[in-house]
Amino acid sequence: MASPTPIDIRLHQVSRVLEVSFDDGSRFELPCEFLRVYSPSAEVQGHGPGQETLQVGKEDVNIDEIVAVGNYGIRPTFSDGHSTGIYTWDVLYNLGLHQQALWGEYLRRLKEAGIDRHSHS
Repeated sequence: MASPTPIDIRLHQVSRVLEVSFDDGSRFELPCEFLRVYSPSAEVQGHGPGQETLQVGKEDVNIDEIVAVGNYGIRPTFSDGHSTGIYTWDVLYNLGLHQQALWGEYLRRLKEAGIDRHSHS
């Protein structure tokens, strides 16, 4: 079975949300902060399990530009200068599908690190 493919991608800069609609009927609203902290880049994910870098201070991040990567993904440029993550259709779909669990995991990791998401301390 082929992976779902986006049929519409819309960036809402005022609300800082990337809206992605797929050909299987699913539609996800992915906040820019969520996309930034789960960037598939080596800078964020590391080069192996356990090498992830916890991203902090990204609640006001936005997407300034989106570049298509072939016919399989996008590479957004975030307002903090990060632009090395290639979000394949599978990555976007899985982020949307598991958004609630992933966001909860991110908040848990911040708390464990003693970081208040809004004060950067």
